[in-house]
Amino acid sequence: MAERDKLYMGIDIGSVSLNIAIIDEQINLLNSIYQRTKGQPIPALLDAFNSLAKDFPELNGVIATGSGRELIADTLGVDKENEIITQAKAATHFHPEVRTVIEIGGQDSKLIFLEPYERKGETIVVDHALNEICAAGTGSFLDQQAYRLGISIEGEFGDLALRSKRPATIAGRCSVFAKSDMVHLQQEGAPKEDVVAGLCYALARNYISNLGKGKKFKKPVAFQGGVAANKGVVKAFEDLLELEPGELIIPEHFLIMGALGSAIMARERETSTPLELSRAMEDLKQYLIRTANEAKQGYLKRLSYKDGATADG
Repeated sequence: MAERDKLYMGIDIGSVSLNIAIIDEQINLLNSIYQRTKGQPIPALLDAFNSLAKDFPELNGVIATGSGRELIADTLGVDKENEIITQAKAATHFHPEVRTVIEIGGQDSKLIFLEPYERKGETIVVDHALNEICAAGTGSFLDQQAYRLGISIEGEFGDLALRSKRPATIAGRCSVFAKSDMVHLQQEGAPKEDVVAGLCYALARNYISNLGKGKKFKKPVAFQGGVAANKGVVKAFEDLLELEPGELIIPEHFLIMGALGSAIMARERETSTPLELSRAMEDLKQYLIRTANEAKQGYLKRLSYKDGATADG
């Protein structure tokens, strides 16, 4: 592959979605994929590679990130990187002025604080916090409540929230408490838009309290991850953090910033491992066959043990 044709891929695989970004030497985004894994990350990645293989048969470097990075790196023999680093890398590349990164995905959320490091002429991570345990403060929290209210989380939820004049007070620390509050509000006849807006503020308040823990959110602030598409949550963060117009930045590629950061890092690494997608697809297929056989053997062993125990009993 000619020098000018070098291509790099970032793979961000989490508990809910798979994100892929392919860039060239000039960090132009050539292709990207965002799709739900539905609990099947390897089949989802195999499907994504199948759609990319014709146009991008070979990559000069690949880095995997996200909660599934260990599995992907081990299966494909590629590099891996912590998602805090990759999210920050993309944020500082596209918006070097950013000092705080809010990232909220389907099942987890991250808070990243950035500062200039003058000696190296770059911006570095100086502190961070993660929420990987409780669904409150993540996209799944809103998904659950939208389902209960019978409205679409895509578009309709955010638009409803923006129409609210008096957002309801809802406990955001736990989805169980939120449900209780919602039932009570609906019984009292609270307008649906006020309930929805209340949920947006509950999520933002929970995030600021649990991850921020009293720390200052320096401006400008970047909002990344799937929840950044929700206009109601964006407004809630702007209000609660007292941000002026332009101080909360939604990057153009907010959905795939982890994958983009990984691709940029693959470009920067001299030791990046090349990857042929045809070979990668075969590796993924072999992994699926192997795990299916292991599951079958485990089932037969348990069945045999159970039959033996029954006979002995």
